[in-house]
Amino acid sequence: MYRPLADEFRPQTLDDVFGQEHILGRDGMLRRIAESGHIPCMIFYGPSGTGKTTVARIIAQRTNRPLRRLNATTAGLADIKAIIEELDTLLAPEGVLLYLDEIQYFNKKQQQSLLEFIENGKITLIASTTENPYFCVFNAILSRSTVFEFKQLTPPDVKKAMERVLGLLQARDGAHIAVEDGVLDYIASACGGDARKSLNTLELLYTTARPGKAGLAFTLADARAVTQRSAMRYDRDGDEHYDILSALMKSMRGSDPDAALHYLARFLETGDLLGACRRILCSASEDIGLAYPMAVPIVKACVDSALQLGLPEARLPLAEAVIFLATCPKSNTGCMAIDAAIADVKAGKSGPIPRQLQNVHADGTGFEREQGYLYPHNFPGRWVAQQYLPDALRDAHYYEYGDNKTEQAAKKYWELIKGEG
Repeated sequence: MYRPLADEFRPQTLDDVFGQEHILGRDGMLRRIAESGHIPCMIFYGPSGTGKTTVARIIAQRTNRPLRRLNATTAGLADIKAIIEELDTLLAPEGVLLYLDEIQYFNKKQQQSLLEFIENGKITLIASTTENPYFCVFNAILSRSTVFEFKQLTPPDVKKAMERVLGLLQARDGAHIAVEDGVLDYIASACGGDARKSLNTLELLYTTARPGKAGLAFTLADARAVTQRSAMRYDRDGDEHYDILSALMKSMRGSDPDAALHYLARFLETGDLLGACRRILCSASEDIGLAYPMAVPIVKACVDSALQLGLPEARLPLAEAVIFLATCPKSNTGCMAIDAAIADVKAGKSGPIPRQLQNVHADGTGFEREQGYLYPHNFPGRWVAQQYLPDALRDAHYYEYGDNKTEQAAKKYWELIKGEG
């Protein structure tokens, strides 16, 4: 029966797992838990191909409990009930260790069905997820579990995993593999930190390799042919999508055009124009704001152009937009001011609108009274002092001038008009 290399040569000990030094190193907490043999409920969180399933299997071998595996993408309540029925029988007299892959696909009811047995210790749950567990795992299960984050593997870690499998593969088949210089380094970089993806690439190279003088030849040209775009790690509805959105926005805000271009490129390579355009438009108002108000129409023109052009040409106006925003002066005074005003409104701080600001729609219906509104254009400098905020907020202050050239010029102008200079 066919088994993928990634499964056939899966590490059997923690020493064969490369990467995750922060939790599996000599003093790593997860290693210490595994070696103790006393396994609590745990949730493994991280990208695919980083060793979550492998580590769960190794840990399961150190317990005296039978291991049961479910994948939440295909399992349902009936599968959970079948495991529960084994409890307190000869099949599982001491309970079971349940490895639940992709727990984020279980709804609240399905997750809750495990809660009683986790509580009494008959089921020890090790769950894995590629999504943030604090968003997708039921709180009662989360509070009874320890969360360990698996990080994306580095190219050197991925290369070590491939070298290990190549040695095992040659020993199994008695074959000699001639690997061209740079092949493993290239695959390790191109797989996007996913060890499974790199091993799948090795398997494809192995099954299609042509015999050479030194054995089966793994060439750089073949490696490039089978890893096209494979480094892209992206889920339009998952954490990676929002991480890239956040990184793009923060790079523009941080005035780093190189980083902003990198994250824009990641969007473009996945074909996600709308996500990038929304962040770019937002940055023009949130981060540039009143330091250079013309950023909004300029960026809007770039976004409109990109959406009309489509890919690949859309990369040009969007690149100009992110470079422009990253190198513009920054001000978030508008953002801070509206957030402060909204906070007061949400807190119930409002009150009647001052009479002088009210519409005159009620006048002439038996409630005639002097409105008292002072028309600013009738006064020098087009300004006159009068109350605009409700009485409850008459002394509220939301907007502070930024220290950029544009806002400081406005500040000096109004200080002169209002006689405050």
